Amino acid sequence: MNQRWSLDSLYPSFEGKEYLEDKKKLETLIGKIASWKAPASAEQALVVRTLKEFIADYEAYGKAFSRLFAFAQLTVSVDARAEKAIKEIDNMENMITVVPGAMTGFYNWVAGIDGLKDMVDGDAELGEYSFFISECVKKSKYMLSEKEEILFATMKTTGSTSWTKLQEHLTSVVPVEIERNGKKEMLPLPVVRNLAFSTDAAERENAYKSELAHYAKIEDAVAFSLNGIKGEVINTAKLRGYESPLHMTLENSRMDKETLDAMLTAIRESLPNFRKYFRKKAELLGRKNGLPFHDMFAPMGECNMHFTYEEAADYIVKNFGTFSPKLAAFARKAFDSSWIDAETREGKRGGAFCDNLHCIGESRIMSNFDGSFSQTVTLAHELGHGYHGECLMPAKFLNADYPMPLAETASIFCETIVKNAAIRESNAEEAFAILEQELQDSSQVIVDILSRYIFETNVVEKRGNGPLSTEELKTLMLEAQKEAYGDGLDPERLHGCMWVCKPHYYSADYNFYNFPYAFGLLFAKGLYSEYLKNGEAFVANYDKLLLATGRNNIADVAATMGIDVRNADFWRSSLTLIAEEIEQFCQAADKRK
Repeated sequence: MNQRWSLDSLYPSFEGKEYLEDKKKLETLIGKIASWKAPASAEQALVVRTLKEFIADYEAYGKAFSRLFAFAQLTVSVDARAEKAIKEIDNMENMITVVPGAMTGFYNWVAGIDGLKDMVDGDAELGEYSFFISECVKKSKYMLSEKEEILFATMKTTGSTSWTKLQEHLTSVVPVEIERNGKKEMLPLPVVRNLAFSTDAAERENAYKSELAHYAKIEDAVAFSLNGIKGEVINTAKLRGYESPLHMTLENSRMDKETLDAMLTAIRESLPNFRKYFRKKAELLGRKNGLPFHDMFAPMGECNMHFTYEEAADYIVKNFGTFSPKLAAFARKAFDSSWIDAETREGKRGGAFCDNLHCIGESRIMSNFDGSFSQTVTLAHELGHGYHGECLMPAKFLNADYPMPLAETASIFCETIVKNAAIRESNAEEAFAILEQELQDSSQVIVDILSRYIFETNVVEKRGNGPLSTEELKTLMLEAQKEAYGDGLDPERLHGCMWVCKPHYYSADYNFYNFPYAFGLLFAKGLYSEYLKNGEAFVANYDKLLLATGRNNIADVAATMGIDVRNADFWRSSLTLIAEEIEQFCQAADKRK
């Protein structure tokens, strides 16, 4: 089975006829959007026609740009030195700088239409875009003038976007020097970071030290990247009239502060349970001062679950089928159609992601598969993202964009299916190992995400007074880890450079890309609990929920399943499930002494 994806469904090449024709089409659509003017008359028939024409052009622009840009971006993600793709990305980013200015005029015009709601409700075609239109009105409050929007977009291409590329390049291309088996090797950073899952304690610690030594070579440059991006974000939020970058993120996420506060309250209340887990794991590993950072992913117990890529595919498809044939069929299609790039190789970025390509009705998934059960779960996770996109395929292009917190719902739901199946099928020893890995994942998404949230909050606050040095960033990261992990981790062996390798900090468009993971885990656990209660009756409603994510705010999406995300009790109920798993782990661990 091929472990490299094919991008031919997007384009065969950058020089091909289809790619060049679509690029011209994009230029034409950008020209139409940039030259748009509000109609001189407020006559209803003219207003309705103008709305329809602009929405049609904007949707066509979105489809064309997303297809062209995805082809270039996906190419670079697996080959950081793909010069043609890099140039095309830069070219397209410059091409679209005029669009924000044009959208300013459109947003302001829409916001000023008298009787807009009745007009939209009374027209079936416009009614399909009612949420998009209401979002236009909402966004108009935070738009600058047309000239300022164009200036912002233009300057961004040589500002935050360039800083983002620098961080991605440095963490993808510069190899790590590490000594293994008495020999020095040069390995890609993702490979070295994956050694954190090694069964050999000495290898884990060696990889940790080699990683930290490696960051000393690039950390100053990456610190400049982070300062540049966060500085731009702070200024952008202020000039647009947001209360803060966090407020800007919440607005863009269709989420209110009440929901975030309810979730964070429940998370902070749960920290003693997680610290109990860390300390118990440290005991099993013979550590006396809490768990060292390099042992956080140490496998526990004997689990012989190792997969070839083909075996991982079959395992995932089989277990997805226990939930629904539609989910299983989607996964099989993804594996068989070369939608997945799983091979680890030099120049390929670390981690994993899924890109839902609504423009062609497909998805592409990148991972760094090493045969472990953990990486098999990662594949299931990313396929969940893909299934979310599959459920949104019937929606209009402008109704298929869901907010960050809901982005993790289907992915975590899918990995839960696979993990629970593995526990059911395993003997006691294997079940212990899988349960511990489940707690590893939950602690990352709850405790480590909290540390990242604390870190980013403090970086934004302090960056408002000037750039932060590399040492200041390290200190903030260590302080955030101590606050979140408490006495669960060894305070002398934390990871002060975790900000260097995490791409989530390095986008001016996605700030605080940390709490959505916690939201996704706890929301998905709550949904999975409902599935266990209601069985097949839940499945159809689940697909409808995923479809609804493209044209509703978060609270309304949750309400379709009878969930109140503004109430801390919902989040407490999901965290209780994890607390029960921690108790199971501790009891099993005590029996092993």
